[in-house]
Amino acid sequence: MRTVLVRRAVLTASAVSLALLATACGSAKAGDATFKAGAEPSAARSSAVASSAAPAGPRGRTADELGRLLVTEADLPDHRLEPVADSAAQDDPIETDKAPCKPLAQAEGMQSIGASAGVARVVASGKPRAAAQGAGPQEKADAAVAALKTTATSVALVSYDGKGAEEAFGAVKAGVEACAGGFSVTQAGERTAIESVKADTGLPAGDETVSFVTVMDLGDGDKNVTHVVVLRKGSTLATFTALSLSGDAEQPKAVVDAQAKKL
Repeated sequence: MRTVLVRRAVLTASAVSLALLATACGSAKAGDATFKAGAEPSAARSSAVASSAAPAGPRGRTADELGRLLVTEADLPDHRLEPVADSAAQDDPIETDKAPCKPLAQAEGMQSIGASAGVARVVASGKPRAAAQGAGPQEKADAAVAALKTTATSVALVSYDGKGAEEAFGAVKAGVEACAGGFSVTQAGERTAIESVKADTGLPAGDETVSFVTVMDLGDGDKNVTHVVVLRKGSTLATFTALSLSGDAEQPKAVVDAQAKKL
């Protein structure tokens, strides 16, 4: 069965791809989407963070501050940006059968790795080339296929108090090697298999960066290859999860570079 993590990833890619499909077929303008600062944690979660004991060391950024740092279409004019609605389901607890692998699943699922001070999220997807005005059915069909193959990149900015960001980054880095043989993820009572994890081509950015690729079993013989990049800049972790409805996404270098500049 597909976990909430898998369904959310697939639905995110579907929503963005359908929007791009409309653009590619000429029924919408590429600049129609208006982006506002990213989704913020609920008041209850923000209050819980605010009422916690004062940390040793610097305090992390709030959700409001992180939202203003998220990439926008001004930063990525060749991408379409879609806000991620905040919901309790977004933070449904993720469990793994191997403890070192949990940080990898949390990063891929746009979640905090441990207690955080604030979270902000957005999805960026490359704009496919639209069919020319007056294009025939075949040209429109080709544009539609290209739109469905577009890589959608989920971006999450998570800030931590004290040394929380360094510790979270270290946990992800250690997990890439420890979980090479795969692991299982359970969320909202549903389980799915990550068949393998391997280190990906490095994308130097921020203070430190780690990149990895997961192969996910979607059931019925379907698999999905996902590229994940985690970078740390000071007290903030930026996680990038790139997936495609075609099953094999591209590493999101342009999105990583643009977001890193804003941190």
